[in-house]
Amino acid sequence: MANSGTQLHPPSEKKTLWAWTLGTFFGSGLLKPGPGTYGSITALLLWYGAAHTLNPSPVALAIGTAIAAIAVTLIGIPAATIVARESGRKDPGHVVIDEAAGQLIALIAIPADWKHAALSLLLFRAFDILKPPPIRQLERLPEGTGIMLDDVAAGLLALLCAQIAHLFF
Repeated sequence: MANSGTQLHPPSEKKTLWAWTLGTFFGSGLLKPGPGTYGSITALLLWYGAAHTLNPSPVALAIGTAIAAIAVTLIGIPAATIVARESGRKDPGHVVIDEAAGQLIALIAIPADWKHAALSLLLFRAFDILKPPPIRQLERLPEGTGIMLDDVAAGLLALLCAQIAHLFF
C-alpha cells in the first residue's frame, strides 16, 4: 500500500454502492488499524466457514476456492478502480478486495484446518506487506489492475510457500 497516500484529486461526493461494498470487502476495509489484515481475515473466515459448512472433498474445496479467487479478482478490478477514483487516491487503504483475492489464492489446496489457515494468512500478509520483486512492480499497472494484481502475486507466492511447507512438515 505504498501509494495509498497519493492524493490524485479531491474525493468525489458520489459513492457507487456496489463498488464500495465490494471494494471494502463488506466494510472490513473500514476497520482500523490495518484494514488489509481485516480484509484477509474476513476472506479466510468466509473460506473456513464454507469449508466446514459444506464439507467438500479436498479437491472440490481447492476448485471452489480457485473459482472464488478468480471471481473476486475479476469483480475487484472494476470495484477498486471506481473506489479509487471516487476516493481521489491511487490505492486507498480501505480498498481491501485485493487482500481478499490474494488471501483466497493463498488458501487454494490448503487443508481446511486452523493450523494451515493461519500459516496461509501469515505468509500472504508477509508477502503483501514486504512486496518482494516482482510483486512491487505490479502496483504500477493502471488503476484497479495494479491495486489487485500485486495482491494476486503475493497470494500465489504464499500458496507456493505453504505447499512447500506442507510437503516437509
